[in-house]
Amino acid sequence: MFFKNTNIKKISFTLFVSFFIILNLNFTSYSQTSGEVPGSSLGLNSDADLWRYIRGGNKGQTQLGSELSAVMIQSEGDNWRSIRNGPLSRYGAYGLIGMLILLAWFYSYRGRIKVAKGFSGRTITRFRAIERFSHWLMAGSFVVLAITGLNMIYGKFVLLPIIGQDAFSALTVGGKYAHNFLAFAFMIGLGMSFICWVTHNIPSKLDIEWLKQGGGLFNENSHPPARKFNAGQKIIFWAVMLGGLSISLSGWALLFPFETKMMAKTFGILNMVGFNLPTDLTPLQEQQLQTIWHGIVGLVLIIIIIAHIYIGSLGMQGAFDAMNSGEVDRNWAKEHHGLWVEEEDQKAKDTGKDGIKQPAE
Repeated sequence: MFFKNTNIKKISFTLFVSFFIILNLNFTSYSQTSGEVPGSSLGLNSDADLWRYIRGGNKGQTQLGSELSAVMIQSEGDNWRSIRNGPLSRYGAYGLIGMLILLAWFYSYRGRIKVAKGFSGRTITRFRAIERFSHWLMAGSFVVLAITGLNMIYGKFVLLPIIGQDAFSALTVGGKYAHNFLAFAFMIGLGMSFICWVTHNIPSKLDIEWLKQGGGLFNENSHPPARKFNAGQKIIFWAVMLGGLSISLSGWALLFPFETKMMAKTFGILNMVGFNLPTDLTPLQEQQLQTIWHGIVGLVLIIIIIAHIYIGSLGMQGAFDAMNSGEVDRNWAKEHHGLWVEEEDQKAKDTGKDGIKQPAE
């Protein structure tokens, strides 16, 4: 009955609104005067200092449960993007194009390296089945990893304008899945290849002579002595093994983000020999450094493997047979791995086998 009185209702409403306005004005005048806020903060007067503090990557407070969420601006991201889209991409492209130009020049100068005495028609086993499996598991997965990795760096500049956004998106997403999962095949192949060949790739004095003669690559009458692996192959072996291990570790850190501190630990080791690198890295800084290192090592390996593919196929007659059937012509083997042939023949003699295989009729 009381609230049915219209005048009383109007008076009550007016008093409520007046109270709210007065309260709001008092709060505003108390809380903000010329940009100042209660306490020692300067509010709008300290914008420069505030944003400088934030741009420095300093952490605030958050209830999201992740220390990454406490950083409003992670300024190292600018540096990461600048390096990835700048020196990494630019010098990587220089290296890739430079290697292709070098191989083209070498082919025009030397042509295909042929077996000087011609094929004998008799073969010797160069690589067993397990060795070829290890090689192709590592090599096949690496080719896919290389192509998909190059697409991540250069695809938007090279492929996107040609095939369009939809096709490029589908190709890149599929490539990313292939890159992630075939990484494990590469790691397995890398480990198997190391076990198969490490004993044959220990450097020796013989390698110095091979290098002095340029491996016989520039003179068709030069055939420096070598065992199962010559100095050039040993260089590639250790580059692939060490580079493959490094890129596998960085790839593991990228597959399982924020779980490792490998860059900080690596910097700590380097600091022990005279470097002065930061070791107090945030998880996000770890990931950014891992991606840069992953890209650098990947590009270096691709450049090396391009040369390896050339010499093992187009560049040298008979070389591909070693990883295809495992059997190579004896004349080819004597010219490029003469000491190894002598060792194999001696083993065959000791076991009562001649080690010589005739071609199939």
